[in-house]
This record gives sequence, structure tokens and C-alpha cells, in this order.
Amino acid sequence: MRDHTIQVLKSGDTGIINDWLAELKASASADGRISESELQAQAREFLEVLGKSGASGVLDIDAADAAPLRSFLENLSRKRAAQGFTTAQTATFVFSLKKPIFRRLRQDFSNDPVRLADETWAASEMIDRLGMFTATVFQRTREELIRRQEAEMLELSTPVVKLWEGVLALPLIGTLDSARTQIVMESLLQKIVETGSEIAIIDITGVPTVDTLVAQHLLKTITAIRLMGADCIISGIRPQIAQTVVHLGIELEGITTKATLADAISVALKRLGFVVSKARSQAV
Repeated sequence: MRDHTIQVLKSGDTGIINDWLAELKASASADGRISESELQAQAREFLEVLGKSGASGVLDIDAADAAPLRSFLENLSRKRAAQGFTTAQTATFVFSLKKPIFRRLRQDFSNDPVRLADETWAASEMIDRLGMFTATVFQRTREELIRRQEAEMLELSTPVVKLWEGVLALPLIGTLDSARTQIVMESLLQKIVETGSEIAIIDITGVPTVDTLVAQHLLKTITAIRLMGADCIISGIRPQIAQTVVHLGIELEGITTKATLADAISVALKRLGFVVSKARSQAV
């Protein structure tokens, strides 16, 4: 971006700001999630850091003096990502500045078509780079948010419950893949250490299907539990799952399996020496 455009931006020209705000309001980047006052403050701050970043007369997004500009665009992208904007809506904040600048350049160089073309090309190229930088940061932020949300959902979907003194239960719901198996093992083993539990019940009532891969993940988890000195019971073995396990030739030898969680709890309590009985009704 050449010296003339930098000087225009530094001047704080109200015409450019007003034209730009009109463009922003007309675009999807202002759909009610951002107040008009906040949008105005962002526009003014952007023009301010944009002008300062081109103090030498040439604006380079990668230059040291453009650090405030990069910081502004990064913060803007992260904030828009958290507010639920799309990549296009976020990048439009920058791209919509083209029309106001081009309009001002046409006014300033109406009698010099060569200079007008040079300034317009330089301004367009720089705004494109700023817009792409903004979109890249936004996309990276969205990916980070998605990864964090997926990790949180995995943790929430694998709750370890203390049923009794020395007995833990892990009800599984949904597909058991490699990533989830790792979280299951870490959560369960950590809980075994914290509580000193001797028996862990893995309930697969909510697991839709058990194939070879799921069975391997279960066996890995059971092996890890046994290495910690605890025992494991699998509950929720429905008839169709039992048939699948037999058909696939999956070996569950030495592993206690039960049809229901209640049956598994009963076995666990007996192993620990507890007896659960129904209270006798007292005679009136």
C-alpha cells in the first residue's frame, strides 16, 4: 500500500469511516451480535493501527512495526469465533474497507489514471493480505475451539462413578474409538488410584455395536485395570452382542461378563464380602 493511502488512513478521514461503517452494517458481519457502538470502536481502532503500521510509507503485515495490527486482527478473529461468526463474516470486516478506499482514491486521482491504477492495485493487494490473515487466524481459532469442545465432550461422556466402597462403574454410551479409549483408561485408572477400588465395572449397555475394534479397546482397558491390581467386570452383554462376540471369535476368557449392571454390582459386592438383603418388615 503506497504512501498516499497510508496518509489518508492516518488522517482519520470521517468520510472513509462513515462509508466503511455503512458497508459493515449492510454486510453479514453486523447481524445483531455486535452493537453499533462496538462496531464503530473496532473500525476506528483498526484504521488507527493500520495507519501506524505503515509509518514508513509502506505497509507490510509481516514487518515488526505491524505487530499491533496483527495483534488487533488476531484478537478480532478470536472474539468473532467465540461469538459464532463464520469465516466469511469475519473476513468481511477487512474486505469491506475496499470500497471506501477505492472511492477516495478515485476522488484524489481522477485526473491521473496511471497513479489511480497503481494506488488502487496496491491498496487492493494489501487489504487482500489483511483479509486472508484474518481468515487464517479465525479458522485456526475455530479448530482449537472444536478440539477443546470434543475433548470436553469425551470427558463428559466417560464418567467414572463410585458405586460402593471399593467398586467403581463406568457406563459407556456411543461408539468406543481409540481416542475415547485413551480417555476411558486414564479416567478409570486415575479413579482407581484415588479411591483404592478393587473392582471396576464397565457397562456397555449404551454401546450400539461391538466389533473387533471395540473389543480390542475393551481388552486394552481391562489389561490396564488388572495391571493396577484391580479386577474388571463387563456388564450390558445383550444377546445380539453375545452372538457378535462369538461370531467374531473374540476371546473374553477370564473376564466376568453380566447381562445387566445390577447383576455386575451384585457380583462385585459378593467378591468384597458384602451381603445385600431386603429389610424385614416390622410387625405393628
